[in-house]
Amino acid sequence: MYSNSPVRGCPSQSPLNECPQLSGSRKLCAWMEPRAQPGLVLSFRSWLALAVAALLGPKPSACGPPPGPRPNILLLMADDLGIGDVGCYGNTTIRTPNIDRLAADGVRLTQHLAAAPVCTPSRAAFLTGRYPLRSGMVSSQGLRVLQWTAVSGGLPPSEITFAKILKARGYTTGLVGKWHLGLSCASPDDHCHHPLNHGFDHFYGMPFSMMADCERWGLSEKRAVLEHRLDVCSQLVALATLTLTIGKLTRLIPAASWTLVIWSTVVCLLLLATSCLVGALIEHADCFLMRNHSIAEQPMRSQETMPLMLREVSSFIKRNKQGPFLLFVSFLHVHTPLVTTENFRGRSAHGLYGDNTEEMDWMVGQILETLDAQGLTNSTLVYFTSDHGGSLEAQFGNNQYGGWNGVYKGGKGMGGWEGGIRVPGIFRWPGVLPAGRVIHEPTSLMDVFPTVVHLAGGQVPQDRVVDGRDLLALLQGTARHSDHEFLMHYCESFLHAARWHQRDRGAVWKVHFATPVFQPDGAGACYGQAVCPCSGDKVTHHVPPLLFDLSRDPSEAHALTPDTEPSFHRVVETVARAVAAHRRTLSPVPLQLDAADNRWKPWLQPCCGRFPFCWCNRDADSG
Repeated sequence: MYSNSPVRGCPSQSPLNECPQLSGSRKLCAWMEPRAQPGLVLSFRSWLALAVAALLGPKPSACGPPPGPRPNILLLMADDLGIGDVGCYGNTTIRTPNIDRLAADGVRLTQHLAAAPVCTPSRAAFLTGRYPLRSGMVSSQGLRVLQWTAVSGGLPPSEITFAKILKARGYTTGLVGKWHLGLSCASPDDHCHHPLNHGFDHFYGMPFSMMADCERWGLSEKRAVLEHRLDVCSQLVALATLTLTIGKLTRLIPAASWTLVIWSTVVCLLLLATSCLVGALIEHADCFLMRNHSIAEQPMRSQETMPLMLREVSSFIKRNKQGPFLLFVSFLHVHTPLVTTENFRGRSAHGLYGDNTEEMDWMVGQILETLDAQGLTNSTLVYFTSDHGGSLEAQFGNNQYGGWNGVYKGGKGMGGWEGGIRVPGIFRWPGVLPAGRVIHEPTSLMDVFPTVVHLAGGQVPQDRVVDGRDLLALLQGTARHSDHEFLMHYCESFLHAARWHQRDRGAVWKVHFATPVFQPDGAGACYGQAVCPCSGDKVTHHVPPLLFDLSRDPSEAHALTPDTEPSFHRVVETVARAVAAHRRTLSPVPLQLDAADNRWKPWLQPCCGRFPFCWCNRDADSG
């Protein structure tokens, strides 16, 4: 992002003419496709930019925090929820009365945007207020999110989350639910990426992510692929065993021996056994709950997890009602396998996905009732969002298990199309934020970082670029426009699109440099794949880029041309200059999601026994 807003990162992250190569690591910066980067050489222009950044760097906000005690802060984030699945955003068939009431009593953002279209990078950006490219929470190899709990990649300890700042300002900080930002670096207990190492005093939830493999669904993230690979290998080994046996008996293969036949048979049987057990191994490796640094339940009993989460949220609020507190509730809903309790199964008009969405809304209501019962409603800022758009490819048979993104094109995994990044955004703080206000300005999940830091009386870090913008004045109505003039939309480390908010004209332009190739032809998603790719031959690069006017065409249905839009060249050139300026603020860091740090490492596997015999329910045992 490039903006003239006064909230700006520190000049110590000097703008560079190009993104340099970091010795011993992969290149960070890429625009469309990876390419070689020159060495770290600061030209006169770079030093001039550094000096200007020092003079025009971050300044305190002109609008101070509201008078009175600092608020409690309650952040609610759904997983994979489509913006079109919520009543206050236009859905008339899925019942979300509690989220709708939150919007009616607060401020609703209609152009609220995730910084990435998949979980791990989006959540990293949310917590740090920075594009995930800056922290290395992206890949350049197609590994879109962290693949296992036992990987060495994750949110670097050097990153500053809003939880770290609020904790230093005297807040009690808690996280209940999904993390998915890494756990350990070198040993299973170092917990370098753990929530408690990123500013949270309390953690209860999944260090990884809810996934279909936790329930051995027909849909699968890893199990089906691993089973297929193991089956193919076992068949090849079986064929080799048969060939060696025949060769030995017929003496056609002089080198064949019974010892070799026996060992190849053992390998074949081991591969077959592993294929049969891989589902259970994944459940134990990734589907477990932690309480702070200890494993609480492994594997987790998914049907019982929702009431456990609610109990944990209620307990945290009651323990800390004297405040101030920060509580981040990161729902496991509505990610597949859509684990839904019996009370909500079969209730909605949209199958299991609708049931799961309505159950999550009920959970929101229970949390809000806890605030009411403790007398905390008027002293608590509540925020609701989703980490990215709904998954269009989540289909099995004739059933759709992913969300609906309303009028917006595309979905989860698509870095440029609106359906992958436009999400609900609702703020409520009675007596401070006007009830029923609707804002159509571009805003970002990254904006939560400076907003809550500001409300807590803290300072945005001065030693790094922070891309989020304080929303308080916009939410209160004392500012007419968002501070975002430009926003960048990445898919992994590749820039797919950028938007320009042309305030004097009231237009929001969207420029697409690359778009995924939908499958089959004429479809609106990449069916047959988990998500659309970010690079390679399944991505179309547009020269000149595609241009849309979102203020008139939010569905991105009609690409503009120089013949249909007189401002075409001016808009494209303006956005190109903003992209170039943005790229000069990038610095090289190791990519945490590339294969070296995103492969399963047995020595990092958390286990409450001796792997693979990981089984415990310590909360029940202690109870």
